[in-house]
Amino acid sequence: MKLGKATTAAELLRRALPDPEGPGRVLALMGRVERAEVLDGPAGILRRVVRSVPLGGCRDVLHGRWLGHPLHPVTVQLPVGAWTSAALLDCTPGGRRPAALLVAVGLCGAAPAAVAGLVDWAELEPEQARVGLLHATLNCVAVGWYAASLAARLSGHRLRGRAYALAGLCSVGLAAAAGGHMAYRQASGANHAEAVARRVPPGWHSVGPVDGIPHGRPVRRTVGDVALAVVCDGDGSWTALADLCSHDGGPLSEGRVEDGCLRCPWHGSAFRLSDGWNAAGPATAPQPAFDTRVRDGELHVRLRTRPPGAD
Repeated sequence: MKLGKATTAAELLRRALPDPEGPGRVLALMGRVERAEVLDGPAGILRRVVRSVPLGGCRDVLHGRWLGHPLHPVTVQLPVGAWTSAALLDCTPGGRRPAALLVAVGLCGAAPAAVAGLVDWAELEPEQARVGLLHATLNCVAVGWYAASLAARLSGHRLRGRAYALAGLCSVGLAAAAGGHMAYRQASGANHAEAVARRVPPGWHSVGPVDGIPHGRPVRRTVGDVALAVVCDGDGSWTALADLCSHDGGPLSEGRVEDGCLRCPWHGSAFRLSDGWNAAGPATAPQPAFDTRVRDGELHVRLRTRPPGAD
């Protein structure tokens, strides 16, 4: 079929893509999942179970606090890579045994990935958690297909094992789409305080008089359109951190001060007042910190450019 002269590559691309004036089918589906309050019941039960597991310091390890970002996206590379490689070997002469081995490796790697993902999921907002349930369900389906594939391969049913593996790979792809929606559309696991450094002008800025600010309790002040959580210590010194919690945007100015840290009221992340370092998760990124000084009864702040822990 010949194309008219007026039909350009841009026009073909526009026809192939979803209507830019409205959500595409995938976004519409994810939107329905986000609004599915019926999922809140099972999500609440699972959240309580995950939070009740006595992981101790391992919980922060699974969150990825030591890594600087969530650990879950790193751990999924093993099962996804193994299963993708198995699919390629299934199409290669002589790849039967290596493919079976890779299916088994992927099943082993799925366990730690699932644990890290569940620990992160238990600290999400309802809309994110609903999509997270879809993501987890699809991954469980994938694990079931691959377990069936391995069993079929070991019993000599090679074609059946390949078919089950293909179904598993399709399920993994759908799960990855849901996970991508959580990360890039819903900002799950993103650093919500990352933009602060770009929004605060250089130099010192007054955030108002120091009179009336209680000791040991955070108050909210602003520099332009950037909110800060300001704390007056018992010795009269001042500290200021970005108010928007790096984990999920919670208001630190509504949190509490304990053991030299400011704890977020939403999910309990703790940030050192001295430099904003995330002393306890689920936050994986430190909080932007500010230098402070008092002039003529007013508190002045300046964005600190030294990295956390350099003081």
